[in-house]
Amino acid sequence: MSDTSPILVWFRRDLRLSDHAALSAACDSGRPVIPVFVHDGLSENLGAAPKWRLGLGVGALGEALEEKGSRLILRRSDQALDALQDLIKETGAGAVYWSRLYDPQTVSRDSQIKAELKEQGIDARSFGGHLMFEPWTVETKTGGYYKVYSPFWKTVKTRDVEVPRSAPSDLHPPENWPKSDALAEWEMGAEMNRGAAVVRPFVQLGEAAAQARLGHFIAHLIDGYKDNRNTPGMDGTSNLSENLSLGEISPHQCWHAGQRALQEGKRGAETFLKELVWREFAYHLMHHTPRILDQNWREEWNDFPWKDDGRAAEVWAWKKGRTGVPFVDAAMRELYVTGRMHNRARMIVASYLTKHLMTHWRIGQAWFEDCLIDWDPASNAMGWQWTAGSGPDAAPYFRVFNPVTQREKFDPDAAYVDRWIAEGRDAPHDDALAFFEACPRHWGMNAQDSYPTPIVSLDGGRKRALTAYENRKD
Repeated sequence: MSDTSPILVWFRRDLRLSDHAALSAACDSGRPVIPVFVHDGLSENLGAAPKWRLGLGVGALGEALEEKGSRLILRRSDQALDALQDLIKETGAGAVYWSRLYDPQTVSRDSQIKAELKEQGIDARSFGGHLMFEPWTVETKTGGYYKVYSPFWKTVKTRDVEVPRSAPSDLHPPENWPKSDALAEWEMGAEMNRGAAVVRPFVQLGEAAAQARLGHFIAHLIDGYKDNRNTPGMDGTSNLSENLSLGEISPHQCWHAGQRALQEGKRGAETFLKELVWREFAYHLMHHTPRILDQNWREEWNDFPWKDDGRAAEVWAWKKGRTGVPFVDAAMRELYVTGRMHNRARMIVASYLTKHLMTHWRIGQAWFEDCLIDWDPASNAMGWQWTAGSGPDAAPYFRVFNPVTQREKFDPDAAYVDRWIAEGRDAPHDDALAFFEACPRHWGMNAQDSYPTPIVSLDGGRKRALTAYENRKD
């Protein structure tokens, strides 16, 4: 195969041009570069919000490439391999480069694709970039993997993290571009229904927006991050999870920005760096113990009497933000209006579902998987199992968050609850009203409804959970 043949750069959850190892390698070769996105069975099976947000990100990437004089070629196929092989035949491409992902389904798909392409004489290469540290490179002193976060942090905090690459200055185009699907025809937002128009203003779309978000956080918020990140009623976090999940910004870029802030003496910088490493820890665990995605990581929890009915009345009340517990309901409505949820609120709603309602964490995990625009397979699973008590380095099951005392501590002026709860208020916040525009009509909800009484007693629910925990130990 001629070394002047094109290279296909297969974009997935790496929707950026800067600090993109696969793209840089392709451009440095001097050969024509054909950027590609394949909408295959894995992306088709995403939840409503993640798939919609992915579609927006793909569109933004296409625009960024056009500004560079390039294009993003779109193809749809149940099997990504089929789409890539078709493009190889059409373009004469001699190589396919991509950025690695780590969930079991993607690893299986990519391994098969790499083997098939190499068998056909195609140079198939995968590159890092979605993580700072490849999961298999972080080991305990005995050569095992880490099951607890603190020693993981101590091991990696002084590691060198690659300096981010600049975006390529020149993407050499092929002599002839292959045909491309039209993104709109994929209808990746169809399952969002009327919710898409409500959530869209809260999206910070694309690489430029992600970089601006990071810059704003470092300049204005990181100093107070340690103190303010648990207060959902204020702008105290980076909000970068949305962009990290799709690779619109790289963890390397965030890490080095955080390190500069640390060197400048900004108080919250180390806490921010620890949160980036918590994400790495989730991927470390997913790589070594993929059961974390769909099974109790601690097998002794398999006989715990969680309810597993996702359509139970109590569960639907939780999903609709109608539990009668303002902090819980506010969080669930924030999720539906913005596609995101404050991290403190995520812990509260997860604890309420798995403990006060004694419902399996998988039901909550699946709801988040459908509703989050910052959905991430490792972080979502890790977060749910951590709160439920069934995961590695988990919060003890007997730690049952009280949503009332949590509200008093972290939302003392009720700014968060007032923003998201409309019922019973003379002049509800616009965001609280937006919930009724986003939620399905068949839910039959209205801002003029009476606010519900609690569906379970907080004290009674806590005692029920602790009794089940004690019985499990016996």
